[in-house]
Amino acid sequence: MLPSPQPLGLIDPDGKRTAYRGHPLPPPEVLRELHRRMVIGRRFDRQAGALTRQGRLAVYPSSHGQEACQIGGVLALGPGDWLFPTYRDSVALLTRGIDPVEVLTLLRGSWHSGYDPYRYKTGPQCTPLATNALHAVGLADAARRRGDDVAVLVLMGDGATSEGDAHEAFNFAAVYGAPVVFLIQNNGWAISVPLEKQSKAPTLAHKAVGYGIPGRLVDGNDAAIVYAVVHDALEKARGGGGPTVVEAVTYRIEAHTNADDPTRYRDDEEVAAWRRRDPIDRMEAYLRGNGLIDDAALDGVRAEAEEVAAGVRERMRADDHVAPAELFAHVYAEQTPQLREQAALLAAELAADADVDQEVPA
Repeated sequence: MLPSPQPLGLIDPDGKRTAYRGHPLPPPEVLRELHRRMVIGRRFDRQAGALTRQGRLAVYPSSHGQEACQIGGVLALGPGDWLFPTYRDSVALLTRGIDPVEVLTLLRGSWHSGYDPYRYKTGPQCTPLATNALHAVGLADAARRRGDDVAVLVLMGDGATSEGDAHEAFNFAAVYGAPVVFLIQNNGWAISVPLEKQSKAPTLAHKAVGYGIPGRLVDGNDAAIVYAVVHDALEKARGGGGPTVVEAVTYRIEAHTNADDPTRYRDDEEVAAWRRRDPIDRMEAYLRGNGLIDDAALDGVRAEAEEVAAGVRERMRADDHVAPAELFAHVYAEQTPQLREQAALLAAELAADADVDQEVPA
């Protein structure tokens, strides 16, 4: 049940096969797809950052450096499985097959969520820390009770493990054997709070043991090990083996969001050290070294990534449909008196603004 003393890995930072043999290396087609998705995800992430600077997005939390965690986890999901993401998991949503503009709808500030959760078997992006863990466990336990062949993957950050909701989710999942996998992307910082000021446990994976859940510790910049361990944990969950906590040790290269200044709490040397552990460079080195990819294939992947970015740029130029009154339409089946009062106040404010606009001379 205890995690390993050091993070497990299949491919080292130099792109070489490690000595660890506890999990087989994923087949070549999976490795190539992991690489392809990471290249596309990185380019999408850069484009989203540019859109934020242009004022097209209200806020954007970059995934740069964490692609192996998100993509390794998502590609391990089965066709009937569910995903519960956080606000930093836009690359995971893109990998899930969600339209990139729909992925950015929440961060654009124009709707609660831009995609249909039931179509994609993906919960809405979660901004409050760890609340998605409870939603994930609830769905997983309902599936278990119905006898559905479903497992659930919930993405969390290290900061989320400091929230009470995370511990409630761990405990409920353990007691009821819910088919859920908690993938903790430990990027070292909860905004400006370092991990050592959040937890005294040897690792975050060790926290699982207190609830009777197996904990797994992996190198979060090695997409191959993330895929392999999450894949096995999801299979175990579907087979009635209960939950697993997987801690993936990674790093957030960019700021927490575009509103953050990371130079106030971390130094450039730390960032530079993690840049040398880049998950895309690592996978590319392995594929090249083993004859699994060539220059033509790499050029094709990069061209595909540029095409995705260009499409996002073009479509995000259009003004978005904004209907503020819709904020109140889908909260309860029958509106509460408080919601009706708030809706009326907003309607009055919008009407007053419209009257002012009409009075301004052309």
